[in-house]
Formats: sequence, structure tokens, C-alpha cells
Amino acid sequence: MDTLQEFQQVIGYQFHEEGLLHQALTHSSYANEHHMKKLCNNERLEFLGDAVLEIISSEFLYKEHPDWSEGEMSKMRASIVCEPTLAFCSRQIDLGNYLLLGKGEEMTGGRQRDSVLSDALEAVMGAIYLDGGFASVEDFIHRFILKDLDHMQLFIDSKTILQEIVQGENMGELTYELVEESGPDHNKSYVMDACIEGVRKGRGRGHTKKAAEQEAAYQTILMVTGGKYVSEVNRDTGI
Repeated sequence: MDTLQEFQQVIGYQFHEEGLLHQALTHSSYANEHHMKKLCNNERLEFLGDAVLEIISSEFLYKEHPDWSEGEMSKMRASIVCEPTLAFCSRQIDLGNYLLLGKGEEMTGGRQRDSVLSDALEAVMGAIYLDGGFASVEDFIHRFILKDLDHMQLFIDSKTILQEIVQGENMGELTYELVEESGPDHNKSYVMDACIEGVRKGRGRGHTKKAAEQEAAYQTILMVTGGKYVSEVNRDTGI
């Protein structure tokens, strides 16, 4: 099975015009390296997908939270459409595995870079919108981005939530320790451990220490709450 067909099975959407999906998965580095025609990369589709995501997420929040103010809805929408969140959602469907990248981008970890993943996800949204219309992309966004908003919010606020859990349960001191630092100055990669009373718990990776700490905190929450994190943590923290 070719990669385009495999990805369509993963997302549960079959393109009528498969070329749109091919373009959505084509990073500018690949297009440049293969001397493709100008604007054959996914940047224009990303622009379109960004707008589609904003209107669909806005409508979702408006309908699902009739008691929320404009400010509350704006804050949550900003969390939904931000780069770390979209990269998180991208990893749930292994989007990075299907991207067409130039050799340089590939060698410097582009398949796992938040900016590359979030842009590609928006491009996929744009491609689905053009191929199948508003209803098709709305279904995609609800299934892969909006269906688990509590889970997503936990990831976004993981460091704050973990700190509150540790303090609330009197578990001791929470610290983050650098385990590994690699890569050139322009493309560093960090591995951080979240430690409670010196005992290593969750581990995270990222292109900044903050991103690695966020992932480490998230993994630690899953560990210390025994899988009951969404309802219990959200209730306790008022999310």
C-alpha cells in the first residue's frame, strides 16, 4: 500500500483529488530540492487550513460553552490553534511519517519538529476542505482535534497541573533535570526528566527545554494519576 492510501485510511477520509493530499504533505524543502514548480508545497494549503480551523473551533466553543465569555472562548481557541497543540494532535495520527521532506530537513529532525507538524496538519485541513467541502473538514477537526479537548488542555497546561498535584498531595519537591542535549545550535534537541523528591518519573523530548519539560510533566501526570487524570485533574484545577 502506498503512503497516500495508508494515510487516508489512518484519517478515515478518501480524497477525490489525491493531488491535494500530496501537496499538503509536501514540505518546501522537498519541493525546492526536487525543483518542483513554484507554490507546489503545502504553504498555501496551510494558510487555508488555518482559517478553516479557526471558524470551526470558534463555532464549537460557542455552542459547547454557552456560559463562557468572549475572553474565555478566545483563550481556549488560542490554545487549540497554537503550534504545540497542533503538533500534539499530529503525532496522534503519525503525520510526520507521511511528510515529503528535503534531505536537510530530514536529517535535522523535521519529522518531529512542532512547526513542521503543525503547518502540515493545517495543510491537510485545507486540502480536505477543497476536496470534500466544509462538512468533511469539520468532521476531521472534530475527530482529531476537538473530540478530546480535556485531554488536550491537560497537555497544554501539564506543568502547572503537575505542580498543583504534587503540592496538593504533599508529594515533595518537583524538579526537572536535563538528561540529554544534542544537535547543532540552530536545531537543538533536549531530553528532560520530571523528578519528584529526586525520583525520575516522566520523560519528555523537545526542541526547547520548556517543550521537553511540558512533555515530561504530561507523562508524569499520566503515571501518578493512574489514568484518571482528565476528570479528576480538570475538576480540581477548574479547567
